[in-house]
Amino acid sequence: MMDVYYYFNYLSAGWMMLESLPLILNPTIIITMLSPDVREPTPLESYLSRSLGFALIAFAILNLLLTGSIPLASSFAATETVKGASTDLEDPTAPYAVPSLYVTLTYHIAVGFYCYQQWGLGHSAAYAVGMLTHGLFAAMGAWVMMFASADGRIYRKTGADGKSSSFPMTNLDAEKKKS
Repeated sequence: MMDVYYYFNYLSAGWMMLESLPLILNPTIIITMLSPDVREPTPLESYLSRSLGFALIAFAILNLLLTGSIPLASSFAATETVKGASTDLEDPTAPYAVPSLYVTLTYHIAVGFYCYQQWGLGHSAAYAVGMLTHGLFAAMGAWVMMFASADGRIYRKTGADGKSSSFPMTNLDAEKKKS
């Protein structure tokens, strides 16, 4: 079964690819959605729009490669050992998994706050869609960072987290094992 971390990476990369398509294919759509007056984009706006679209595609692909979501192997034999890749810090198949998570999470938080600010100022409803989507990805990324990393693993034998404590509730399982 695929790890939640990989779902986050694939969904995040897919959203970035989806965001990049109108930027590359037709910058006029973006100007029409975000501006009160309909006009043709200037050459500078077209250049910046398409450059941002290509940068989003590059960021999405680079994120998938660095996190181990797309295994990098030079042969098919090496692929068999990479299939069971995990997001552990010590895992050699995805050494940049956690730093990539931080960068992607920061990206989603920053763009989500920007969209929230623009939508709050009364701009286009397209900002509300961006705010909700990036907010969802930021929440998912924060969940992955807190619970799906090596420090927050649930043990298969006991079904409990290794760092369970008795505060503020008592840990009945731990008390049963002590007695």
